[in-house]
Amino acid sequence: MAFERVCGLSDVPENGALRVELADLDVAVVRYEGEVYAVQDVCSHAEVPLSEGDVETFDGAPIIECWLHGSCFDLRTGEPTNLPATEPVDVYPVRVQGDDVLVDTESDGRLPLASGN
Repeated sequence: MAFERVCGLSDVPENGALRVELADLDVAVVRYEGEVYAVQDVCSHAEVPLSEGDVETFDGAPIIECWLHGSCFDLRTGEPTNLPATEPVDVYPVRVQGDDVLVDTESDGRLPLASGN
């Protein structure tokens, strides 16, 4: 694992997302109910930034909604929770150290329950 600092925790709105553009990857860093998640910042259905969508709970799972067509993705697994998306988005392990948000961008993007502090 290769965790790297991607932003400050204070940069990420509570119950919201921040787009982080890295050299070869765009990540949505999401804060929701005290947890921090990192997912691929593009909807698997329509190539739209997920970081522009709403963050909420669906059937007890934290999700981010694509603003264009309404597809929602579980922030822990990347799996879509409704149509039109049928393919998951990548999720990345997260660590929070003080105000630093660290993301393992070298992971394969398919780790279950990738959130963590």
